[in-house]
Amino acid sequence: MNPSIHPPQTLKNKPLSLYEINRGRVVRLLESVQDLIVISLCIGLFSFMVLQMRDMFLSLLPPVHFHMVTADILFLLILVELFRLLIIYLQEQRISIGVAVEVSIVSVLREIIVGGVLETDWTKILAACAFLIVLGMLLIVRVWLPPTFEGVDPEKKIIQRYQH
Repeated sequence: MNPSIHPPQTLKNKPLSLYEINRGRVVRLLESVQDLIVISLCIGLFSFMVLQMRDMFLSLLPPVHFHMVTADILFLLILVELFRLLIIYLQEQRISIGVAVEVSIVSVLREIIVGGVLETDWTKILAACAFLIVLGMLLIVRVWLPPTFEGVDPEKKIIQRYQH
């Protein structure tokens, strides 16, 4: 028999409806469009990093403002981590909690350093400390979380929905 004549089968050899086949195609198309968007973000972010590197090297020419050089280096590290987050998303089709938290931590620290710790209001410093503590706890809790939540298998739920 020619396999192209028969529609795809599920696990229990129940034929899929035309709606289910078209829905799968639409989902794959939308995932492809989403991947293209992420790839274009990667290209744009990489280009921006190159421009930022050029500006950073130009700022190293005399007179050197170490405060601004430090801010530029931290900003570049944030961009690198965002790029890594996009690459992980393309590879695994999920957001890495660890990388996202690391980007947030570096971003908060950069804002405090650029603004100057002594010039920043004490309430903002206190709020930033509380935020950093929460982010640190997220990094610790993340170690105990499995990649997917135990007992929750979305693919299994979908298969069960279409078997009944």
